[in-house]
Amino acid sequence: MPNTLDQPATLRHLIAGQWVDGEGAEARSLDPAHPGRAVAVYRTAGEKLLDEAITAACSAQREWSARGLIQRGLVLRRAAGLLEERAEEIARLMTREEGKTLPESRAEVGASVETLYYHAARARAADGTTYPSSHPDEVIRTLRRPLGVVAAITPWNFPLQIPVWKIAPALLWGNAVVWKPASDTVAVAAAFARILVDAGVPAGVLSLLLAPGGLGAALVAREEVTGVTFTGSVAVGRSIQAAAVPRGAKVQMELGGHNAAIVLPDADPAAAAADLVAGAMGSTGQKCTGTRRIIAVGEAYDALLPELRRRVEALVVGDGLDDGVDIGPLVSARAREEVDSAVEQALSEGAQVLARADAGPASDGDCYFAPTLLAGHPDLTICREEVFGPVTTLVRAADLDEAIRIANGTAFGLTAAVFTGDERAVRRCVEELDAGLVKANAPTTGSELHAPFGGLKDSSFPAPREQNGDSAAEFFTWSKTAYLRTAAPARSRS
Repeated sequence: MPNTLDQPATLRHLIAGQWVDGEGAEARSLDPAHPGRAVAVYRTAGEKLLDEAITAACSAQREWSARGLIQRGLVLRRAAGLLEERAEEIARLMTREEGKTLPESRAEVGASVETLYYHAARARAADGTTYPSSHPDEVIRTLRRPLGVVAAITPWNFPLQIPVWKIAPALLWGNAVVWKPASDTVAVAAAFARILVDAGVPAGVLSLLLAPGGLGAALVAREEVTGVTFTGSVAVGRSIQAAAVPRGAKVQMELGGHNAAIVLPDADPAAAAADLVAGAMGSTGQKCTGTRRIIAVGEAYDALLPELRRRVEALVVGDGLDDGVDIGPLVSARAREEVDSAVEQALSEGAQVLARADAGPASDGDCYFAPTLLAGHPDLTICREEVFGPVTTLVRAADLDEAIRIANGTAFGLTAAVFTGDERAVRRCVEELDAGLVKANAPTTGSELHAPFGGLKDSSFPAPREQNGDSAAEFFTWSKTAYLRTAAPARSRS
């Protein structure tokens, strides 16, 4: 059924190359800018469709692997071209379903196109290494073999880009993928699955299951699943770890962050504030890499505060499809309630509001939340537990030593930033900050698709990183070593 503002799309599940109805309850994804307006409706998948998806994946994976790396890369290249052709349609769908502004959605689609092209090109890179042998007639080489069936469980905040990070390299290296996206952004997921099918991904190699989180738990528990790639909460990540690791399945997890940006007195306050507000408030603060704490050292606090206040108060909140809007709604009314509750708790613990944008009057089911700058101290709950919204806390530190201690004072370790012209301070932060990604004079958000991405501590799991082609190959394959010795000539019979 065509998707219009008044008529929601009817979605189906992709199983064995067919689009099929679910057997569960009816569910909807909603437009957070217009409470109650459905973007898509569908019947949820259950154990029956999960069984069919696993069976189809096991049946199709060997033939997909046998196609060879270059042929699989060509499929990804076609998918990149199709996504490029449908970019505006999918960007608008993303804004309607997730809430981010249209420029942010367009940027996400563009980055996803580039990611598909990047992994498609990796099909022509070396897929192994040769080593010398102590035997003169022998060559030693490595080769890669696919894991088999991979479960991909993806979040709603980057409903296209994160799935592309995971699914593209999984397919490139010959795996079959069973994908369960987040329930808030199923329409974007279905649109991308359609692109992969149209690009030539064979029946059974990709399955799409639209369902609540319980089906994800059932998926990762299946013995046939030999790899799990997941982005989401720490609690769910640890349950996946407990289910999959004991049976020897590979697990890749990105689990959130509580990212700090340190600002030293020599930093330009206006330039730093621009990056800090972008990092904290962009995408309505719904990024794992979002700037949750701003740690101002010494005199930097008083110089930075008016610049931060001016920029936060100038943010325009509204429907992401409207021109001139900086900040869209949160993904759901539930998400708004969680952010509001976290801010109220912070205020009860002694935090103060330094600046707030105008989000208009609240109403029932409202998903809008005013971007907020708080003043606080490291012991606030909001300075230790992740809050997924446009909120950041400004904290004082006496010197760089204290700033680093504060920055490292959470269970997370995803990203961090430092703003300074002091090269020695930058080197200290790179060495001493507990973060998998450290930036100098740039927001905590944003990364390059060809560089490894991943965190430390509770932000991740010790496995090869996402994005980078070599890291992706390391995760989505098993490495084998072959000793290839030339056979001795057969002796002639006389």
